[in-house]
Amino acid sequence: MSKKVKRVPKKAYEAELERLQIELVEMQQWVTSVGARVLVIFEGRDAAGKGGAIKRVMQYLNPRHARVVALPQPSDRERGQWYFQRYIERLPAAGEIVLMDRSWYNRAGVERVMGYSSDEEYQRFLVQTPIVERLLVADGIIVLKYWFSVSDGVQQDRFASRVNDPMRRWKLSPTDLESIVRWEDYSRAKDAMFDATDIDEAPWWTIESDDKRASRLNAIAHLLSSIPYERLEPDEIEIPDRPPVADYERPPRDLHRSVPDIASGLGKKKK
Repeated sequence: MSKKVKRVPKKAYEAELERLQIELVEMQQWVTSVGARVLVIFEGRDAAGKGGAIKRVMQYLNPRHARVVALPQPSDRERGQWYFQRYIERLPAAGEIVLMDRSWYNRAGVERVMGYSSDEEYQRFLVQTPIVERLLVADGIIVLKYWFSVSDGVQQDRFASRVNDPMRRWKLSPTDLESIVRWEDYSRAKDAMFDATDIDEAPWWTIESDDKRASRLNAIAHLLSSIPYERLEPDEIEIPDRPPVADYERPPRDLHRSVPDIASGLGKKKK
């Protein structure tokens, strides 16, 4: 078990998160207005807190112009494609923000450690990735890459907390559990990945994530500071008065099916 992690106080966390999320909405308005393209890659060990950070980034954004990409294992057809192909087709269009919950870097991480790709495929990936990312940046896409760094003890605690949690147990896959005994293998794979792909055009940014609250705040603040957006004055909105009822008469409610009202019985004492 890990030593107790010092956490950002909840009240201070919630206040700062709200402020940052307001800025995220303002940033998205600029992205949509000018037709910018933003790609944010979230990587890190299992249970490092990537999903929680993505959730807080997306929480109040307009889903018409922001989306999360979390791809499953490739199909047989996709295995026969150029490795980057299924990711390329999900890149942001003008005015879009795309958050990748894991990305093409699967090849340098889990595929490398678990032996899911050959040495030739892995080496080709390390050569091609900087080329691909430089092309994206040269075409005007803003590319941000975040590595969420979690200590071994905290990762172990987070895995243990999921065992008896019915809402999070699905997060414990055999591959996740295997990462415990392959900790050093994943460390070496991450170091090699950084050596080959930490380029000036699209550098890696490390986020310490033993404290999930701190990691979320730090990730959002850095994301905002990395996009050259300007605050746009919102259009004035005037809520119109509702016109008086003319000749419409609502049909009786019992003509339609209604969802049973189980909520009304909550909190009442049983007789």
